[in-house]
Amino acid sequence: MNNFENELLPFNRSKFLNAEHKLTYIGSGAIGGKAHGLAGINHIILNDLNEGAFPGIEVGIPAMTIIRTDVFDAFIKRNKLADIAYSDEPDDRIAHAFQKADLPFEILGDLRALISQVTSPLAVRSSSMLEDAMHEPFAGIYGTKMTPNNQPDINARFNKLVEAIKYVYATTFFKSAKDYMSATPHKTEDEKMAIIIQEVIGKKYKNRFYPELSGVGRSHNYYAFGHADPKDGIVNLALGLGKTIVDGGNSWSYTPAYPKADPPFNSINDMLNNTQRTFWSVNMGKTSAYDPVKETEYMLEENIVTAEEDDTLRYVASTLDSQSGRIVMGVSKSGPRLLNFSPILRLGEIPLNNLLIKLMDVCEKNEGAPVEIEFAMTFSDKGPHKFGFLQVRPMAVSNDVVELKDEDLAGDHVLASSEKVLGNGTNGLIQDIVYIKQEEFDVLKTYQIAEDLEKINKTLVNENKPYLLIGFGRWGTSDVSAGIPVNWGQISGAKAIIEAALAHVNFDLSQGSHFFHNVTGFGVYYFSIPFEKTKTIEWSWLNAMPASNETRMVRHIHLKEPIQIKVDGRTGKGTIIKP
Repeated sequence: MNNFENELLPFNRSKFLNAEHKLTYIGSGAIGGKAHGLAGINHIILNDLNEGAFPGIEVGIPAMTIIRTDVFDAFIKRNKLADIAYSDEPDDRIAHAFQKADLPFEILGDLRALISQVTSPLAVRSSSMLEDAMHEPFAGIYGTKMTPNNQPDINARFNKLVEAIKYVYATTFFKSAKDYMSATPHKTEDEKMAIIIQEVIGKKYKNRFYPELSGVGRSHNYYAFGHADPKDGIVNLALGLGKTIVDGGNSWSYTPAYPKADPPFNSINDMLNNTQRTFWSVNMGKTSAYDPVKETEYMLEENIVTAEEDDTLRYVASTLDSQSGRIVMGVSKSGPRLLNFSPILRLGEIPLNNLLIKLMDVCEKNEGAPVEIEFAMTFSDKGPHKFGFLQVRPMAVSNDVVELKDEDLAGDHVLASSEKVLGNGTNGLIQDIVYIKQEEFDVLKTYQIAEDLEKINKTLVNENKPYLLIGFGRWGTSDVSAGIPVNWGQISGAKAIIEAALAHVNFDLSQGSHFFHNVTGFGVYYFSIPFEKTKTIEWSWLNAMPASNETRMVRHIHLKEPIQIKVDGRTGKGTIIKP
């Protein structure tokens, strides 16, 4: 991306909400990857989008101020935080130490001026030096803290903003970030953190504040379905804050080239059971407890029934008609709701899809690579709908040509294969396999599985041994009933991953999450094997190998010769060949 930092202006204490200059900064130093991407997008919106090309939609970047990296350096140095920051102390000890420290006094006046102008929710987001690089994307590794910012007392709002900034600074040194760093050539000491303070896109409904739509779009889709080509891309949409998508929750996915085509569900019941049922909002009411070191301190997760009470389902929902057994667009009938965004995607009541196609195209040209974007929208009956661009990051896409024949996917020589594989290329260097024992897997003990994996991963990373990881359900999910709730740092040494299904753990892959951006960024091959084909994994061969390490539910084996992995990104087919 070009350097657009010269388009940023120093923070003006009277103009945080100035429509002409929405991007400002405090302090000196770097602005970080995330802020750099947003500065580029701001340039695109101002120069490359034809005004009026998307009638009824106002496109923009939410007003934001960037605290540059020299402030971070001063905060660490003046408060003598380096010893605990780089230690092995638990996250809560580090977070509390940061909360007790003082921000550099020279920025406090600007922060107080900022908070005095705004009484709507703010998102305090990371923008580190290493964040959003193509091959080391650091997506979702550092914290974001929402603050409702609705207290009548300026001092109270100021204190909450300061707490949020300290929290994001502290997440630079949390265990998951350090584990993640170990999978890169960098050290934690190399990292510097800038902060983005940004308006949250949304509206207030009683004690909740949220957008009617959040989304993640990718200009390249490794899981193309139907008539789609990988270059057609994919978009995930959800009601409420984007946390639903980036945490790997259920959302609606579609291909921009075919917006009316449903994802490949087996039945209407399957569709209803695997689409969004809860949504996230900023809590504008009373919180359960004061907890400045908790990321979701001011966030609520509620059932979509609550959203219907807020009257926010008009453009996003359809209904199961109990009499006909068919899905009917809209919410005029009573019955179970399905968040499939049909009024937008099928009727085109809002030209969102055309806007996304254009945005991903200009971002891809600007980055010189496929991109992932994040956005949010609010709808209006009186004025334009508002589209807020939240993030852009480049995707790493391999261009290797791999030819796979039918005989490559089956036979005694095959350990596992799939017709739904993320990635492209070959790997003949893996001699270690870590897998969840099929007979011992228990959805009630997935956190224990994650802890077991973390210990094995740490050993293999220290020994520089890449490995194949095999498990059940979604990897990286926040829903423990849907898979293994690992963060990326806990499995950072895996260079190939199998997501298998069981009868009671059988969910469609979530593509919109930070977890999967890290998969693509590090060039990890990701095999998704549906329930009916899980038996094709050679479990008996795996179990016959001597264990190098073993717990009740996890097993690690080391092979004398490497396995061979081949993935054809054009067709989505992949195979793993035994030594």
